[in-house]
Amino acid sequence: MSFSSPRFLVFLAASLVVIGLLGSREAKKRALAAASCLFYAAWDWRYLGLLLAFVLIGFASARRMESAASAAGRKAWLWLSICSSLGFLGWFKYYDFFIGSANALLHRFGLEAPGLAIVLPVGISFYAFNSIAFAIDTYYRRVQPACQWLDYFNMITFFPALLGGPIVRGANFLPQMGRDIGPTKSRLVLGGGIFLQGLAKKMLLADRLATISNPIFADPQIYSTASVWLGLLAYSLQIYCDFSGYSDMAIGTAKMIGFDLPENFNLPYLSTNIAEFWRRWHISLSTWFRDYVFLPLAYASSRRLDRMGLSARKGNMASYTGATLLTMLLCGLWHGAGWTFVLWGGLHGAALVVHRSRLQAKGRKKRARSPVASWLATQLFVTLAWVLFRSPSLATASIVYKKLFGMGGAGAKWIPEWFFWCLPLIVLGQGVGVLLARLKRGGKGRLNEGFIGVLSWLGWGMDENVASGLYLRIKKVTILGSYALIFWMMVVFYFSPTQTSPFIYFNF
Repeated sequence: MSFSSPRFLVFLAASLVVIGLLGSREAKKRALAAASCLFYAAWDWRYLGLLLAFVLIGFASARRMESAASAAGRKAWLWLSICSSLGFLGWFKYYDFFIGSANALLHRFGLEAPGLAIVLPVGISFYAFNSIAFAIDTYYRRVQPACQWLDYFNMITFFPALLGGPIVRGANFLPQMGRDIGPTKSRLVLGGGIFLQGLAKKMLLADRLATISNPIFADPQIYSTASVWLGLLAYSLQIYCDFSGYSDMAIGTAKMIGFDLPENFNLPYLSTNIAEFWRRWHISLSTWFRDYVFLPLAYASSRRLDRMGLSARKGNMASYTGATLLTMLLCGLWHGAGWTFVLWGGLHGAALVVHRSRLQAKGRKKRARSPVASWLATQLFVTLAWVLFRSPSLATASIVYKKLFGMGGAGAKWIPEWFFWCLPLIVLGQGVGVLLARLKRGGKGRLNEGFIGVLSWLGWGMDENVASGLYLRIKKVTILGSYALIFWMMVVFYFSPTQTSPFIYFNF
C-alpha cells in the first residue's frame, strides 16, 4: 500500500476517524496497532508472523535484560536480541546473495549450493534496525525497558515509518506514547501540509525523473554520452525526491496521528564535503550507523592500537580509517544484497577517510578550496557513485562509466524535455529550504523579509519541531492562499505520470 496511492488515502482517513472517535488512550493505542498490522498485511499478510516475532523477541529480551542478576546475563540477552534480528535479516535479505557469490567459486569444482529465491519482506531492514537499537539502548540503560507491551509493539510496527523509515528509536518514540494521540485540527493542518510536500516530490518530480533514468540504466549501450549523463543526473535527483518525499509523507502522516518522527533529509545536495553530505542524507540511518557501528568499532580499535604503542595521532587516524571503511561497507550492504552496493559503500568510506586526513594534515600551506569548488567536487563524486547504486550489475555499471567518459562508442541522442521542467522546481525547492534555514538561524535582510511577507500574504507560516525540523504550515485561511494550495494540488495530479513507480527504498 503505497503512500501515493488512493487506497492509502482511504486507509489513512479511516484510521484517523477510528482513532479520533475512541475515548481512552489505551483504546487508541490498540487501534493504532491494528491499523499498523492491517497496513503491513496489505503487502503480504503471511509476513505478519515475522513482524510479530521481532516484537516478541525484542520485548522479552529487554525485560530479561532488566531483571538479569549479572552483567553476563544482561549481555547474553542483548546478543540474543541482536542475533535474532540479524539472523532474520540475513536469511531473508542475504542468503541468496551469499550463496550466489559462493557458487561463483564452487562452480570451478563442479559444485553448486542451492538458492532459495527468498522473497524479501518489505521494510525488514527498518524494523530490524529499530529492534537492534532498542536492545542496545536497553543494555546501556538509555531507555526504560519496563514499557508496556502495547507501547513497544507500536514503536516497532508504527505504520508511517514501517516500510521505509525514518528509523525510530525508543528514546524518542516511547515518551510520545504518553500523549493524547489522535487527530486534531492543528495536527491535520500541519501533517497534511507536510504530506502534500512529500507527495509533490514523489509524484511530480521523482516519478517523472524515473521515466528518464530507467531507460538509460536499462540499456546504456544504445545511448550517447550526453544522454547517459542526463540519465545519471535524473537519477541523482530522482532518488533524493523519492526518498525525501517518502520521509515527508511519513512525518506528515505521523503528525496527523500525534507523533513526531525525526528529520531524515536536510538539503544534502548543498553539501560542500562528503562528511556534510552524510550529516544531511538519510539522517536517521547515518546516525544509526554512527552510534551502533562506527563508535563501538572506533573505540575497540583505539584500545587495541593503544596497547600496540602507537602515537595518539596515528592511532586515532588508523582506528578512524578502519572503523569508517567497515561501517560504510556494511552501510552499502544494508542498502542491497549486491556487490554494486558494497562498492558504493566502500567508495563513500574511502572518501570520508580522505576528507578526515585532509582535515588532520598539519603544516599545509595551500589555500583552502573555495566553497564553490568544494561543492562541485562533492556533488560530482556523489553523482558518479550513484552509478553503482542504480546499476543492476557491475557489468552495467562498467558500461555506464565508459559512456560517461566517452569510451563506450556512439549512441542515440535523447534529451527528454521533462528533465528541464523538473530541474527548476527542484532548484526552487532548495532555495526555499535555504531561506527557511536562514530564518531558523535568525537571518535578516531584504530577501528574508520579502520571503516572510510572501508567506504571510498566503496565510502560511513556519513550524519548527526539535525532532522533525522546520516545515511550512497553514497559519490562517486566506483567499489567495487557498487558490495557491488548490493550484499546487492540481499541478501535482495533472502533471504526474498516470502510473506511479514504487518507492526506491522499499527494495531495501
